[in-house]
Amino acid sequence: MLLALGALPTCAAGINYTVSRELPPALPREFRGAWVATVNNIDWPSKAGLTTQQQQAELLTLLDKAVALRLNAIVLQVRPGCDALYVSQLEPWSEYLTGTMGRAPEPHYDPLTFAVTEAHRRGLELHAWFNPFRARQASAKSDVSTTHISRAKPELVRKYGTLLWLDPGEAAVHEHSLRVILDVTRRYDVDGIHLDDYFYPYPEKTTAKQVIPFPDDVSWRKYQESNGKLTRDDWRRDNVNRFVQRLYSSVKAEKPWVKVGISPFGIWKPGHPPGVRGMDATQEIYADALKWFHAGWVDYFAPQLYWSIDAPNQSFPALLKWWAGQNSSARHLWPGLSPATIAPDGRRAEEIIKQLQLIRAQPGATGSLQWSIKPLLQNRDALADKLVRQVNQTLALIPASPWLDQSVPARPTVAFGQDATATTSVFRWELPGRTVPGWWLVQLRSAGQWQSELLPGNRAELTLAGGNKALPDVIAVAAVSRFGQLGPAFIAERN
Repeated sequence: MLLALGALPTCAAGINYTVSRELPPALPREFRGAWVATVNNIDWPSKAGLTTQQQQAELLTLLDKAVALRLNAIVLQVRPGCDALYVSQLEPWSEYLTGTMGRAPEPHYDPLTFAVTEAHRRGLELHAWFNPFRARQASAKSDVSTTHISRAKPELVRKYGTLLWLDPGEAAVHEHSLRVILDVTRRYDVDGIHLDDYFYPYPEKTTAKQVIPFPDDVSWRKYQESNGKLTRDDWRRDNVNRFVQRLYSSVKAEKPWVKVGISPFGIWKPGHPPGVRGMDATQEIYADALKWFHAGWVDYFAPQLYWSIDAPNQSFPALLKWWAGQNSSARHLWPGLSPATIAPDGRRAEEIIKQLQLIRAQPGATGSLQWSIKPLLQNRDALADKLVRQVNQTLALIPASPWLDQSVPARPTVAFGQDATATTSVFRWELPGRTVPGWWLVQLRSAGQWQSELLPGNRAELTLAGGNKALPDVIAVAAVSRFGQLGPAFIAERN
């Protein structure tokens, strides 16, 4: 026995583990994420009105598929439009759960608590995805709850085309959305806070194809009356910039280890890089994503590079290289890809595989996000099979974030024991001072083959059934900090 950590079962005669110099294989560092969209029931739940048991079963299927594909992160949409897919005192329950805004799941449960617990149990990070300014989708069907912001604080909401939108020019809007996001940051053990590309709305048009101006005359007039000097377009960009900066600093003040990520539109401005054409996000939705990237107001950036490798005006390799070249603050670059466009008469799965290979070959890019989990579940054009065979052959650790913390966890101590019949074996471990890390990396070698598993920090033991034949020849346990730093492993081999 290596070390007694509490009450372990008695070791069977002749079974012992001693410290070893055997080295387990180093795992690659790569973010492998997938978006799980709840708006319009795109990914989960499959439809509104499912029972709690059905919702949970569907979510577990999603998480199990992510593990099978050797992904390591799920980005779950928890606030599609000033509503909540979690227990909230600030906004009403989302209609995408029960079909009625404001109605809780039955029997009652907290979907976000469930998602975090089950994701962590499987070695997956769980990032909470928010839409900061969208108030209501055009396709929403439920009656609006009396607690929804469009009824509780209508002065902050603008009707824009077919949408309801919070006005980013109103200070109270910033306060409300930040309060909502920080409420989740405080109360849930999420690993990340995520925003997508919706800031000011994408332009709506009249039947005559004329762009409808965003109706922010009230907030614009307030700004002018306060002696504001910016042009209207610059003021709108500044509204978004200030929100992004405050979001980052506020999340870090609450929990420094929670990563903040944004997935902006994949083109900053036409002509950047040369030859690229498309929407100017700084002019259309007032999102100066390059400013946020340069300023380091994110921990990871996932520009939505949904175009093909050979797209003449939106070259995937050219945009990937350009974004990597803009990373002056040395943040994570994890581009978004779109397997959702795989179709019999369209994109093939091989396109996604090649894009993943290009990302791996690009200095400064260390991962990717898939839009969305559904085509992976459906195995469109055998994409899921190809991912496992060609790209994700092994488990990967999410890259560390050294700008947040460079401290390396200590080496754990490990104990081994068995029950009296030697049919159940237990390995248990801990860090000095019984510190709880973010994760435990457990690696076992049996019959010359290594297997790796990531366990949540609060699960500091491994139980193996099957008697002595099921015992590994070598076990290695290392702690991973909440910031992604991997400590030295305690390695033991069987005598």
